[in-house]
Amino acid sequence: MNSDLTANITLVCTSSVLNLYLCIYVFVKQFNYTKIANLFILYTAFTSVYCIASAFGLLSTNLEQVQFWTIVQYIGMPFSPPLGLLFIMQYLGMKITKKGCVALLLIPCISLMLVATNNFHHLYYRVFEIDTALGAPYVHLELGIWYMIQGVFTFASMFVAFLLVLSRWKETARAYRLQLIALMCGQLVPIITAFIYLIGVTPPGIDPVPMVLWLSSLLYLWSISSSRMFTIMPVAKDVIFNSINDGVIVLDESNRLIEFNQACQSMFPKLHKSMFGMDFAKVWVELSGNAFPFDLKKTAFNQELQLRAANHSENTYQVRMSPLQHANTNKGLLIIFTDITDLKRLQVQLEYQAFYDELTQIYNRRAFFQKCNQEFSELKNTSLAFSVILMDIDYFKRVNDTYGHFVGDQLLQHVVNICRAQLNKGELFARYGGEEFVLALKGYTVLEAEVLANQIRSHVETNPLITNDGIISVTLSLGVAEATKEKEETLYQLLNKADKALYSAKQEGRNQVYVYTEERNV
Repeated sequence: MNSDLTANITLVCTSSVLNLYLCIYVFVKQFNYTKIANLFILYTAFTSVYCIASAFGLLSTNLEQVQFWTIVQYIGMPFSPPLGLLFIMQYLGMKITKKGCVALLLIPCISLMLVATNNFHHLYYRVFEIDTALGAPYVHLELGIWYMIQGVFTFASMFVAFLLVLSRWKETARAYRLQLIALMCGQLVPIITAFIYLIGVTPPGIDPVPMVLWLSSLLYLWSISSSRMFTIMPVAKDVIFNSINDGVIVLDESNRLIEFNQACQSMFPKLHKSMFGMDFAKVWVELSGNAFPFDLKKTAFNQELQLRAANHSENTYQVRMSPLQHANTNKGLLIIFTDITDLKRLQVQLEYQAFYDELTQIYNRRAFFQKCNQEFSELKNTSLAFSVILMDIDYFKRVNDTYGHFVGDQLLQHVVNICRAQLNKGELFARYGGEEFVLALKGYTVLEAEVLANQIRSHVETNPLITNDGIISVTLSLGVAEATKEKEETLYQLLNKADKALYSAKQEGRNQVYVYTEERNV
């Protein structure tokens, strides 16, 4: 064995040992690392197989041994570049699908089968024999069509991996750039070596790539130990930018569109990269059909915006604007859109449930006092009259006991519908509790309130509830009271007067209106 061959075997063995060491080292500590370690383990494992088989191939003494170790090499060599590409993609935070993995590993699988069966078809090597001048383990090769396909695929995988890492250079913090250098060199070293081999600069008959992979392994080992490659990864700007759920638009100092993220494009499907450089006012008109409703001032801003979507639904966004500054100088504007449509719908629903009676869909007692107290306070210093009507369904318990609560609920809804038909928009109508209802009448004197009360009573009496169980007659007892201007009177005192009048109406035989007076209700 000559000295050159011994040196080559030594270099290949060094590559084998280092790659195997990396594989075992990361495998043992994989639970301390991020998920990219799994792909790195596979990448170094297949590279180790390639290097170990190359070393044994250089020790071969006949054609059969060379062919066997070549087949073993192809268990590792064609798979190593695509696994390296997948490792780089996951390292940079790119999405990897199962279909993508299968597609990348398809050509290596075919190559392995073709090399193993090359003697039957010669699609991979047209000629594979011991070099007559140099002897074993040097071989004379004439390349087949699939060798070309595998070669292009190998170069493409490594070159794309190199370009992906290079494209992230500017977006990566300086503290993490050492990792990128290791990754770029790890792809660049075999690319250059393979290219030199293919153009015939290296000695013929021996693949020089396994001889230089020790250099890539040292770079990976240095990166793992010095820059914590698997414990802390540089995440590219666009990965973070596009992972934000809020829509983000970036404008320059002239309010021209210069960037947006994927969430923003989902919110506004018409948004496109062709709009880069356009004035935002024009962009917004194209997106919404209207002018942007807020001033693009370089100050902090937070407002709500309603937009009609393509399906005619109303979407609500919280819009926040803040200046982008550098060295105390405004350099642009950041506009953030947060979709709060569901939150606003829930808020409206909760507010409705808090203020409206579920059965009759009119104000409940809480809403009545909140709104009526406000109106009552506002009228204290005015000359307008203010009256209230308390009404109670006569013998309502008898209806429930006779027909059941379902019919009782129908009767409540029936009475409410009749009352609403007699009202204008200004009255405050609410369910006071059980079968009792209340009307607050701003601007009504007691005489006007009495007329309205009799009108309601009459319509309820002449419009019975028609059910499957028969016709149910219904009447109301009503108490009317007016706020007095002579002395300070609270809403609760006014309601108490109406309640006394209602009690008197019931005492007098029901189905009537009773007006509170000091003389009659003392």
